[in-house]
Amino acid sequence: MLVRALGHARWQETTFLRTFIQHPGCTRNLTSGTDGSAEKRPSAKATPDELTVLPFLRHPLGVKEKPSPVLKTWADTREELMNQETRLAQREHLVKEATKGYFTDLNATRRHGGKTWIAPNVMIREDKALYFPNIVGSSLDTKSKKHTASMCEGRISVISMLSTRMSEIHVNGFTTPTNERYLSNPLYQYVQINLQENLLKSFLVSLFLSSIAKSVPQELHSTYLVSSQNMEFVREHLGMVNKHIGYVYLVDDNLKVRWAGCADAKVEETNALEQCTGVLLSRLDKKISPKAPR
Repeated sequence: MLVRALGHARWQETTFLRTFIQHPGCTRNLTSGTDGSAEKRPSAKATPDELTVLPFLRHPLGVKEKPSPVLKTWADTREELMNQETRLAQREHLVKEATKGYFTDLNATRRHGGKTWIAPNVMIREDKALYFPNIVGSSLDTKSKKHTASMCEGRISVISMLSTRMSEIHVNGFTTPTNERYLSNPLYQYVQINLQENLLKSFLVSLFLSSIAKSVPQELHSTYLVSSQNMEFVREHLGMVNKHIGYVYLVDDNLKVRWAGCADAKVEETNALEQCTGVLLSRLDKKISPKAPR
């Protein structure tokens, strides 16, 4: 029954999303990000949303405090709760979320496929970049708990945030060329986080980890995490404003977000990720390599 329920739920989700995105009034860029080709579905009549030009990412994404794999103590939590600025920010976020409709995110996919900004062509400066938060999840290989703060420190990481089948397609458009080029580099890793904040969906996903493992290459099992962590108060900091689409982050060896992309990948965005990853790998290699004798 659970197998049939999960299969039916995934089918409904994909069908519902396809219905919205393929609406006659919606034009999507179907670029895969790998072959440079792009196809646009013709629309009978352009809407104001279709004529709107998407802006580039305007500010660094991430959190101000460097993440740690050490869990917060009660004293830390109490101090956070007593912080007036933190409480006001959380209250403002909750009020904003309370005014959103149930299908707000789904309706947003009818405009540019849910894409809200264009990834930059260059990296965010290190002194301006913010940190990627610590996310805890179970890996596919050992089923043990892992922290991204521990996994990513000292390495160059491309992190993909997954929640739906649609998001998997999105992140593949960004990451395929980069992975093909750098996955053999010991300083590089590709981290996939299957984030399911809904408790029921998280439980169903945990029951079918073996099925997920079959669809993920063996060499990526150790860096594929299944997480049910509550991201409520960091979603906006990461630009994750739509739960149906995929997000990709380039994180340096100091856990800072140096580049980010979302939804359908454009050719220039895919190329930018590959180039920026290469630059960070080159810098890290020079940093850790022993100095040549004079």
